[in-house]
Amino acid sequence: MFNRYDVIVAGAGHAGCEAAAAAANMGSKVLLITMNMQTIAQMSCNPAMGGIAKGQIIREIDALGGQSGIVSDLSTLQFRMLNKSKGPAMWSPRTQNDRHLFAQIWRQTLEQNLNIDLYQDMVQEILVENNKAIGVVTAMGNKIFSQTVVLTSGTFLNGVIHIGEKQFGGGRVAEKSAKGITEQLVSLGFEARRLKTGTPPRIDGRSLNYAEFEEQKGDNYISGFSFLKSVPKIQPQHQKSCFITYTNHNVHEILKTGFDRSPMFQGRIEGIGPRYCPSIEDKINRFADKNRHQLFVEPEGFNTIEIYLNGFSTSLPEDVQFKALKELPGFKNVKMFRPGYAIEYDYFPPTQLKNNLESKLLDNLFCAGQINGTTGYEEAACQGLIAGINAHLKTQELMPFVLNRNDAYIGVLIDDLINKGTDEPYRMFTSRAEFRTLLRQDNADLRLTEKGYQIGLADSERLTALKTKQHQIEHLKTILNSTVITPEDINLFLSQTEQKVLSEKQKADKLLLRPEVNLDILKKYVPKITTILNDFEDDVLEQAELDIKYKRYIEKELELAEKMLHFDNMLIPENFDYLKLKSLSAEAQQKFVKIKPKSIGQASRISGVNPSDIQILMVYMGR
Repeated sequence: MFNRYDVIVAGAGHAGCEAAAAAANMGSKVLLITMNMQTIAQMSCNPAMGGIAKGQIIREIDALGGQSGIVSDLSTLQFRMLNKSKGPAMWSPRTQNDRHLFAQIWRQTLEQNLNIDLYQDMVQEILVENNKAIGVVTAMGNKIFSQTVVLTSGTFLNGVIHIGEKQFGGGRVAEKSAKGITEQLVSLGFEARRLKTGTPPRIDGRSLNYAEFEEQKGDNYISGFSFLKSVPKIQPQHQKSCFITYTNHNVHEILKTGFDRSPMFQGRIEGIGPRYCPSIEDKINRFADKNRHQLFVEPEGFNTIEIYLNGFSTSLPEDVQFKALKELPGFKNVKMFRPGYAIEYDYFPPTQLKNNLESKLLDNLFCAGQINGTTGYEEAACQGLIAGINAHLKTQELMPFVLNRNDAYIGVLIDDLINKGTDEPYRMFTSRAEFRTLLRQDNADLRLTEKGYQIGLADSERLTALKTKQHQIEHLKTILNSTVITPEDINLFLSQTEQKVLSEKQKADKLLLRPEVNLDILKKYVPKITTILNDFEDDVLEQAELDIKYKRYIEKELELAEKMLHFDNMLIPENFDYLKLKSLSAEAQQKFVKIKPKSIGQASRISGVNPSDIQILMVYMGR
């Protein structure tokens, strides 16, 4: 019944979809196994993609040739570029998405790929031979063989759902949990732990009074996620608004009445939840001094009345949830489709992985997504992409594909996971990256598309578009750098007071260094620039402007990245005996033996390792 596959992907969430698509687009024959064909690419929590640092990840996935950016653009309800009041390194695109359309487009994308077969079943066991994964065994007893296996189990491994004092097995509400994988891998020497996440109640939008909310509209300029010009973006006038409301004293007091039945406060939940996305009961307990918390009223689609209440994640009893909701402004007549709930699930600490997301203990087994301790669609999708790429490369006996910390946020994420591990759901932030000026959302294609093309993932359309963009950017920078702006030009921009009190040099500095100065202002106040800039597209104008404006900062970060790369190129033999280095701290010895860093650079980024430990290691390596 089943052929032998190059890659088997277990799980069809965001990680699984990207893994299957990447491996298939590179030429592998892929089997994607899911427990439910109707929930492929399900947005289990909020119907949105991107956000702070997460938007950069989606643009990086797109630049490499992945699919999440395209699917997000084609299912957008609303687009916003966050953090525009800050520097460009902090700008982060975000889309509100049509939940059902998003999943539908992802499924169509997979079904149209002739290298992908789909099968509905549950993977219960990994087939192992000579310490290698050679396939899977399903719940229906099917043995299916492959060269590599990618596990993307999400929250399904021994998942337990909590609503107040109710507790039942499940990977999502109304979906059963997955059994067998954890027990098998633990028997093979893997370490497994528990994490927790949650979701808010879903609301009937017809029951809300929108006049009591603050409206949050989308942007007028929509760049979207995908760098491909052929991918249509939503028109500004077609966007749906989101809305903002706030909790209050009454809401907090009602929620507190359920604390004695809360699975979190009564110890029934053992797993650690996400630090940066706490439940509403956790918020009012930890931040008792705050008299209100912001909530976002978000539409779930173009053709549905269902509303997602972002910020109100909870596992309190249903009756407490409902009573508290009715006290929110605009929610007096609220109707609830389903209550919020918490879910506990197994994960495997990611220090057990290599930097290509392959297991250290079991060859040909790759892991991606929440099984590695992360939270969020974007973090899962980028891991799926890298795991799918490397699963394919492994079948071809080619070198692994690894992104460095100065290459991409994806590189930062994976480097953090395999070196530092995580004991709580890991979420990406811009603050996690040392090279934020280099890793902007606007230049992801300039950083990564050629890399994607070289491994056979990004196609020729992307490469041609990149080369054209690079040429135009350099051409525009040459023109701008050679264009003389006279005092008369500057005077058009400055106020009369500034014209009188400033010297000519001060005037020039003021024009070029003011934070609000950009090419749009130059076009408005310096006529000679206008005709030049009209010949270039918006993304080229933006890139050239940022390159010129932040040239010194970019050069400084490139210097630092070169220094870091020097240490990453100082390789450590795979069988190096750290125990013979008696001068190392006990913690460093334990971490080095466990993680087996491939280089001095990687060793230096392991949590708990001190600079003195690295010095000792470098001295010995030098000898």
